[in-house]
Parts: sequence; C-alpha cells; structure tokens
Amino acid sequence: MRLVARDRAAEVPDLGWVADDDVVLVDDAGRPTGTAPKSAVHHDATPLHLAFSCYVVDDAGRLLVTTRAASKPSFPGVVTNTVCGHPGPGEPLEDAVRRRARDELGVALEDLRVVLPGFRYRAAMGHLVEHEVCPVLVARASAADLLPDPDEVDDATWVPWAEFSADVLAGRRTVSPWCTEQVPLLAALGSDPHSWPAAPLDALPPAARLGDVAGTG
Repeated sequence: MRLVARDRAAEVPDLGWVADDDVVLVDDAGRPTGTAPKSAVHHDATPLHLAFSCYVVDDAGRLLVTTRAASKPSFPGVVTNTVCGHPGPGEPLEDAVRRRARDELGVALEDLRVVLPGFRYRAAMGHLVEHEVCPVLVARASAADLLPDPDEVDDATWVPWAEFSADVLAGRRTVSPWCTEQVPLLAALGSDPHSWPAAPLDALPPAARLGDVAGTG
C-alpha cells in the first residue's frame, strides 16, 4: 500500500504544500497503521488518515468562518469552518488543534472540547481526494486575537452561528464538503455552540486518544 500510495502521489503535479508533515494513517476502525508525508498520501485514491475540524466561536456566539487560501493544494478558495488539520504522529489531538489555530489564525483557544468524535468523510476536488477520520471540536476565542496567515487563509470573518448554520442548511451558503456534512450534526446539538455537550472520549477513534482533550468519560 505504501508503494501504491507513493506511485499515485507521483502522478500528481507538485502541489506546493505549505508544510509536508507526516500524517497518521488509520484503518477502518480508526486504529493507527503507520505514517506518511502529507504530499505522498493525498492523490485520487487518498488512504484513510487522521484529521480534525474545529469550530471557533467568540463570547457572542459568532463563528469564525474562513476561506482557504487559493494557493492551497487541497480545496483551494473554499469557504469552510474555522480550522482543520492533521495531528502529527504521537501528537495529542488537543495540541494539534491549538497549534493549527495559532499558526493559521493567530488565535488562542479556550474551552476546547470534542463534540462529534466519530465524524469521517470522503470528498474529491479535481484530482485530489480528502479521506479522513475527522473528530469535530468546538472552542472559544477572542475576536481581537485574529491574525490570519495568508499562506493558509484568504479571508476570516465572524458570522453569527444561527445565521451561518441556517444558510448552510438551506443551501444559501456554499461551504466545504466536510463542513456541509458537519453543520446538520452540530445544529442537532443545540442552537448555542457554547452549550454543545462534550462527547465521551472513548468514542474518539483510537488514533486520536493520545493525551487529554476535554470531554466526558
């Protein structure tokens, strides 16, 4: 499988990844099976790997909605939730989320917790496929801290969650495939993101259970 993945990646042009970090490959049960550079696993038959999505809200309940940089190799220019990424090998999930929020947006996260521990999806854009076991988290941050990295983010805007979720659910706002699937699940948790319940941590995929992240159980 490693050789096949390498060969498939070699058929894809150099996409210019901002950082070619290793990602954690997982089996269908979310158990780790190995690691590989991000550029080597993302192609038209991307193997299942570990990721995360985070929805960051301010004290007023506004969601930080971002537009992925047009230069990104994966889903460029797409409007999405606040921040997504991949935990590195041996990196606790919480540390990975905080790292990406800080590096991409300059925000420090508070009240970070897992709300959709078992989310996973597969989505294609052109010749590149995302195929991820992707726990979803929510966190709080101050709007004053925002400092986006232009290599990662073209735009970042605070939008009331009620407005954002209603627009996505009604098809009035086009967002990333993973965000499109996540919003109905999050809306079912309640109208106020601050009150979304933390999920049991044993519901996380095994590859994501390193370290501590807020949750129940």
